[in-house]
Amino acid sequence: MPSPPITSVESQLKNYGPGYDAVVNWFRNQGWKPLEFQQEAWLAFQQGRDGVINAPTGSGKTYSVFVGILISHLNHPIDTTTSARKSPKVIWITPIRALAKEIMLTCKRALEALDIPWRVEVRTGDTVSSQRKEQLASPPEVLITTPESLHVTMATTGYSQFYSKTDLIVADEWHELIGSKRGVQTELAIARIRGLNPRLRVWGISATIGNLEEATDILLYNTEEDSRTIIKAGIKKEITLRSVIPAEIEKFPWAGHMGLRLASHVVDIIRQSRSTLIFTNTRAMCEIWYQHLLELDPDLSGQMAMHHGSIGRDLRDWVEDALYEGRIRAVVCTSSLDLGVDFRPVETIVQVGSPKGVARFVQRAGRSGHQPGASSRIWFVPTHALELIEAAGLRMAVANGDLEERIPYIRSFDVLIQYLMSLAVSEGFNAEECYKEVTGTFSYSSLTRDEWRRVLSFLVHGSDSLHAYDEYKKVEISPSGKYIVNNRRIAARHRLSIGTIVSEVMVSIRLVKGTYLGQIEEWFISQLSPGDIFWFSGRALELVRVREMTAQVRLSNKTSGKIPSYQGGRMPLSSQMSEVLREKIYSYTENNITDVEVEVLRPLLEMQTASSVIPRRDEFLVEYFESKEGFHLVMYPFEGRNVHEGMAALIARRLSMVRPISFSIAMNDLGFELLSDQEIDVDLLINRELFTTKNLASDIQSSMNNVEMARRRFRDISRISGLIFTGFPGKQKKERHLQSSSQLLFDVFREYEPDNLLYLQTYDEVMTFQLEESRMRKCLHKIMNSHILISRPEKPTPFSFPLIVDRLREKLSSEKLEDRIRKMTVDFDK
Repeated sequence: MPSPPITSVESQLKNYGPGYDAVVNWFRNQGWKPLEFQQEAWLAFQQGRDGVINAPTGSGKTYSVFVGILISHLNHPIDTTTSARKSPKVIWITPIRALAKEIMLTCKRALEALDIPWRVEVRTGDTVSSQRKEQLASPPEVLITTPESLHVTMATTGYSQFYSKTDLIVADEWHELIGSKRGVQTELAIARIRGLNPRLRVWGISATIGNLEEATDILLYNTEEDSRTIIKAGIKKEITLRSVIPAEIEKFPWAGHMGLRLASHVVDIIRQSRSTLIFTNTRAMCEIWYQHLLELDPDLSGQMAMHHGSIGRDLRDWVEDALYEGRIRAVVCTSSLDLGVDFRPVETIVQVGSPKGVARFVQRAGRSGHQPGASSRIWFVPTHALELIEAAGLRMAVANGDLEERIPYIRSFDVLIQYLMSLAVSEGFNAEECYKEVTGTFSYSSLTRDEWRRVLSFLVHGSDSLHAYDEYKKVEISPSGKYIVNNRRIAARHRLSIGTIVSEVMVSIRLVKGTYLGQIEEWFISQLSPGDIFWFSGRALELVRVREMTAQVRLSNKTSGKIPSYQGGRMPLSSQMSEVLREKIYSYTENNITDVEVEVLRPLLEMQTASSVIPRRDEFLVEYFESKEGFHLVMYPFEGRNVHEGMAALIARRLSMVRPISFSIAMNDLGFELLSDQEIDVDLLINRELFTTKNLASDIQSSMNNVEMARRRFRDISRISGLIFTGFPGKQKKERHLQSSSQLLFDVFREYEPDNLLYLQTYDEVMTFQLEESRMRKCLHKIMNSHILISRPEKPTPFSFPLIVDRLREKLSSEKLEDRIRKMTVDFDK
């Protein structure tokens, strides 16, 4: 058989030296063939470019960058093993620790095959101190690390020499980093290392992102535009989505109750597959589903495991290895396995409940068939009937390639303060040089000289309103003008606080005999008494005692117990999901049903039509009815919980400005409810001024408990900036103490220093990320241009019923809630 013709890219790669041929021979021996996008990336690397690679999960992204590095080395061999070398050649940044382990194995396979004697090591929070010291003294050629660990090394004396000869930084899974403050950490680290080595090159790897060009601009902000490149794989990952359809569709759906009724179908899926990942959206759901599946099929004991972020690292490692090696056939998990481990044995994915985002769904689906050319299979298990519409919407979004944009954090003064403290506790920094580096990032490109002066003043004096308190005076200015920390205790406290992932205060769970099981949030443990039973890591545990921040437990044979719940469990519906959700609802009104999920909902949708209305494209639905509870005003923007929270408060305030009236508010992803004990003048809704975007920001701030939302947000900002210290290992402060400390500081700034940068940042984040102001503005504009339909049903409708249940959920226990719902359903059916 004749050899395939040599492409232009191949011939150019050959011109650079023998490295490409060596790689092709290795690939051929493995039965592989270089993909087109990989070759394009390798060529761009030889040309000295910076860039971002966009390719689906499991398509060979890691080798598209790493092999380019190796080709360059084979073309121009340099002995890097001499003792004189004091810098890693490559810093590979990854968002999660599990991914670091997989990247290390992948890199080592390539180095061994090409006979390149480089060391590849991981440096994360799990790395033992002796190995960390050894890495600083004798750096590996490739160091795989996280943003937090990268900043920890910058808080170490000698870091400038350690990074001075680093040639390349790779930001892996950049789409995961860019929408968080960890992305800002990455930007700052790149700026500092570029300051040490101006020839530094930067590459990013991204699987799923809607705003790829913006993401590239952010990562490569301070590089020459003509040297940048975006390489798209052009590989369309085949994803097969099937929904588990319940035998009976309830006409009054409510969130959460249906899922477990369909668990027997999930057992069948597990039995029919060699290996299965069952994704749940929260750690509490993970525990519940794991236990329920074992009850349905005890034979799964020993063949099924659980994986979430609160389970101990050792157990999570065992689960990952066992799944990789095929020793277990199913894992019930959370987002802890969205990324990270090359699960090639996994045949099937199950998604329990709506993932609330297209990109998250695609990422999870990609864990099945996680290799080039393989297709992915995923089952969707609805937790209530209306989620079936979201399943149909997901299929449409995947087919169209509609993925969410990631909104970058900008001007995050808490991260900047933490970063400057890291430099100050190690070698100190020069203010002018540092200002140039910091403003060379996308996040801080608009930082003014006055704001910079105020940040420096905060480090030295603790802000204008805290001058009198020595504990906030952390940095000193040396005779040479360097900003430096001389106090060892301040330095130690800072190093323990580095990072931007802020979680609730956690309590360690240990058996009385000493075995570590994992962590639970302190607020949950505080509700238990000795002798109480709760479920954790798939086991029934009896609380024996709580000592400091450790809960000592013993195994229990009891089958009933509390399931730990975790703060922040509800995810908002993304903008892309809102779009496809509306499209599938419109498909029913236009008699253009193409999905089985919408077809099986026909009885429910017909009941909604009979009792009220289903809005068309140019219509906005409002329902108004009376019950024993009062007068219900329900609106359906279909924009997701976050947007509806702010919009509900906004409309409530604007109604009360016309006539004094008070409301209780409930919201879900479909819409929101305003409940009052007074009759509501619904004719006011025809007045479109209720939905105007004029003075929107100020109206939102005055319409809802914006101060309380800001207080909660400020708690995280105060931790990141170092205003409050969570405690030394084993002696963490209790959550209520941290809360009261941050609230006190917030109130001080609010009253005495309202122009404080951290205080202003708090409100910016509430508006941008929590209330999603820009998305709310677009939604209001759409309503203003729609025909407003006011429906007056005699009783709650299929669309409004889940809203009412969500409101009752806050007041009633689960047993009382189910009893109440049963009675309501009977009444409504009559």
